[in-house]
Amino acid sequence: MTSPAHIAMFSIAAHGHVNPSLEVIRELVARGHRVTYAIPPLFAEKVAETGAEPKPWNSTLPGPDDDPEAWGSTLLDNVEPFLADAVQALPQLISAYEGDTPDLVLHDITSYPARVLAHRWGVPAVSLSPNLVAWEGYEKEVAEPMWEEPLKTERGQAYYARFRAWLAENGITEHPDPFVGRPARSIVLIPKALQPNADRVDESVHSFVGACQGDRGAEGAWERPAGAEKVVLVSLGSSFTKQPAFYRECVKAFGELPGWHVVLQVGKHVDVAELGDVPGNVEVRSWVPQLAILKQADLFVTHAGAGGSQEGLATATPMIAVPQAVDQFGNAEMLEGLGVARHVPSSEASAEVLRAAALTLLSSPEAATRLKFIQRDMAAEGGTHRAADLIEAELPT
Repeated sequence: MTSPAHIAMFSIAAHGHVNPSLEVIRELVARGHRVTYAIPPLFAEKVAETGAEPKPWNSTLPGPDDDPEAWGSTLLDNVEPFLADAVQALPQLISAYEGDTPDLVLHDITSYPARVLAHRWGVPAVSLSPNLVAWEGYEKEVAEPMWEEPLKTERGQAYYARFRAWLAENGITEHPDPFVGRPARSIVLIPKALQPNADRVDESVHSFVGACQGDRGAEGAWERPAGAEKVVLVSLGSSFTKQPAFYRECVKAFGELPGWHVVLQVGKHVDVAELGDVPGNVEVRSWVPQLAILKQADLFVTHAGAGGSQEGLATATPMIAVPQAVDQFGNAEMLEGLGVARHVPSSEASAEVLRAAALTLLSSPEAATRLKFIQRDMAAEGGTHRAADLIEAELPT
């Protein structure tokens, strides 16, 4: 029996980074631990529902309701805001935890202040990764080529200089790259099937526990329409949803198929009027209870974010992956390599291509068989309970 402890979790205000951790937090609270969760106010209520105590702090990052274009388009556009946010967040978090030092720090991969605080406090830190982790050779194969051009620029050099100076101010001599990408201990909240080069991942550091989904009843229910022969869910997640042209192609691809029912999630930045004529068998929503629909769907058209990808696998739903950004491209390739999805680049996602991919995929008995095997293997990875066990094992004795 583990003695009750104070465990502090740190994340950013993004659905894809908060949602994967919530069931693990709920389980730790149920086991008697006091869990605090440092999070911007937008997600405080969602965190409080787990039984954890929100520790609010103000973020400068674009939020889930902001225009996705606020993130910019280049690598430096994407990474600079995280460093700037970390620098301004750290004093807030020091103040929030004054006189309330935790026994263990849990943190999302984007929460740089969490690792700094763990170092300052002298307590162990465990990363909760909602997506892929670095393997042996990752730096040479991925990171160095990706950074080769930006590092030649004054802006790229200045970014690293700022990062190193900030770490040094806080007594950390580690280079920013391993500081961000090489945690001492990591619980990976995705199935091993979604991890590239899984055979080269150090499993003494990274433990794959698979999906930690829990009961999503609070998100609402969804009922499959009577008489629907096929149901397809189209969703690009919560961040990269400003794609009216793509949604028009989806309406054209599936809305004209007899017996098909289409659930189209368009987010908050697309007006239904931008979709043109929408047939009666197409249900357009700004947000959907995704897991509830996937449990009844025949096909999932997804951006292949880590959360959506594993929900598709957990519900054994064939997928068309149309990646939009960051790790989604690698996830799309992984899903196609597993034989359970078709990877369609955004630039090629015409109605004709989407429809052909759907009909081919749904007529493939091999895809259905592969999905059932992966679904079984994911269930054996342990999910929420194993994640909590592994976290408790890191508590100081």
